[in-house]
Amino acid sequence: MNFLKQFFTWWSGQTWGTRFYTWRKGELVGVDGAGNRYFRAKSALPDSITERRWVVFNGYSEASAIPPGWHGWMHHRTDAFPTASDAPDREWQLPHQPNLTGSAKAYRPPGSIVGGGLPQKNEPRYQAWRPE
Repeated sequence: MNFLKQFFTWWSGQTWGTRFYTWRKGELVGVDGAGNRYFRAKSALPDSITERRWVVFNGYSEASAIPPGWHGWMHHRTDAFPTASDAPDREWQLPHQPNLTGSAKAYRPPGSIVGGGLPQKNEPRYQAWRPE
C-alpha cells in the first residue's frame, strides 16, 4: 500500500519524484522532534536563491507541523540550523502542536453545528443604558 501511495499521493510522505530528487541532490541537514527530515541542495538557477530547502514529513504532510525554528530556516530567514540550545523552552511554553482545523480533534464550541449540540441562546452580559 505504501508503494502505491508514493505514486499517487503527495500528502502522506514523499512521492517518487521527491524521493529521487532527495536521493540525487539532497543533503540532510537535520531532523526535528516530530521526525520530519530537512534537506537542502544548491539552486540550479544562478539568479535565484543560493539553495533550495525542503522537508520530508514523517507521516501526513501538514505545513503547520514544522516547528518555529525550522520554519525560519525553511523560509531563508536564517542560515543557521535550529538546535535545542538556540531557543530553550520556558516553563510556560507548551509543546508545538500542528493545526487541527478540519480534523476530528478540532475545537468545536458549544452549540456548533459540527459539534452535534443545539444552538445556545446568547444572553446579554450588560444592561443597555436607556435615557429617562
